[in-house]
Amino acid sequence: MLEHLIFDSPLGLLTAVANDAGLQAVYMAEHKRRPAQETMGGRVAAADSAVLGQAAAELAEYFAGSRHQFSVRLAPLGSPFQHRVWAALRAIPFGEVRSYGELAATLGDESMAQAVGSANGRNPISIIVPCHRVVGADGALVGYAGGLDRKQFLLELENPAWTGTEALF
Repeated sequence: MLEHLIFDSPLGLLTAVANDAGLQAVYMAEHKRRPAQETMGGRVAAADSAVLGQAAAELAEYFAGSRHQFSVRLAPLGSPFQHRVWAALRAIPFGEVRSYGELAATLGDESMAQAVGSANGRNPISIIVPCHRVVGADGALVGYAGGLDRKQFLLELENPAWTGTEALF
């Protein structure tokens, strides 16, 4: 059964979506690929869903600075290639960044940087699957479905000394 939970965060309202297998998505209010609210299942309270309650609690700990890894069960919908990219994203250490080319090389083919960027952009589980940790080859902030200001916020939250080129456009 599909259900969702809406909760506040330093980035504004977040909507977490889960099915019986686990957490399917975390969307920001202005998420570029956010589906219509009516497709997210019934709205529940955190106490009424173990997965959604855990996701909200872990995200609160992350924003408070006390959580660097997530343990909530994930069940994103995507192609096998997208799942490979999302697994590679989860392997990027807290507070570090990688370029699209570096991520593609991790997957075995540096020439797949554009395909990696496309899969990264379709990551439905914002923050928990840390697509915000991927930057341009020159360190510039590029491509984030929640907006580049949120991407910069997350990178600085994880590493206050982060000094990427901070090119916002």
